[in-house]
Amino acid sequence: MRKILTALTCIALLTTVASADIARVEMGVGAWMQTPSGKISYTKSGGTGSDISKKNQETQPYVWALLKHPVPVIPNLRLEYVSLENIGNATGTFKEFTASGGKTSLKMTQFDIIPYYNILDNTAWLTLDLGLDLKVTEIKYEAANVTGIPVGTDYSDSTTVVIPLLYVRGRVEIPATNIGLEADVKYVSYDSNTIYDVRAKVDYTLYFIPVIQPAIEVGYRIQKIKLNDSSAGDAKADLDFSGFYAGLMIRF
Repeated sequence: MRKILTALTCIALLTTVASADIARVEMGVGAWMQTPSGKISYTKSGGTGSDISKKNQETQPYVWALLKHPVPVIPNLRLEYVSLENIGNATGTFKEFTASGGKTSLKMTQFDIIPYYNILDNTAWLTLDLGLDLKVTEIKYEAANVTGIPVGTDYSDSTTVVIPLLYVRGRVEIPATNIGLEADVKYVSYDSNTIYDVRAKVDYTLYFIPVIQPAIEVGYRIQKIKLNDSSAGDAKADLDFSGFYAGLMIRF
């Protein structure tokens, strides 16, 4: 909850500072009903470990804001926050520990910083954005009832990484309605590693309310994380997070 409040506070401050100079501000908050699936594996020196997801549905909050200004050479800005969680069971030998069916938890808190250019701005009801997503990800992994570590029977590790992805967003406004259709893709692939984050949604805007235009949004989101870390022997992750999301948004 503290991280969510911090994200909301930062977005509110940015909106207040920039509102006099930008053409449009949009903000949204909601919940993503994500179902994790996949596994993490490790193989080295004859030992094999496998951490398989339980596929339990997790509902996580999300926050986003879009800041658009009229200066062509300076990119616009989109900010996003969401958290991913995967509960699984680990068996076998990993790099730091040996597990025998104990519970594991993988949590990834993501802060997306997306500078982008508006290629089409509601031209014939079409909008197209191109940019770069800097996905700042805080990763925490825990495994219970394991052996082979110096102290205790639980393993815990954490790190923070910044992942650059290509960002593309398209939107169409259906004429004579308050309905918008929108999709965005974040994607990167190198060596045997692939990460993508795809969303598609429909939203309905209440245009009859002056100055501030509230709206509702409903969509589907898929995030894929496929990693092959040859520097750590043979550590692999092949995880999917997918499900419907719904929220509220406002436009200024």
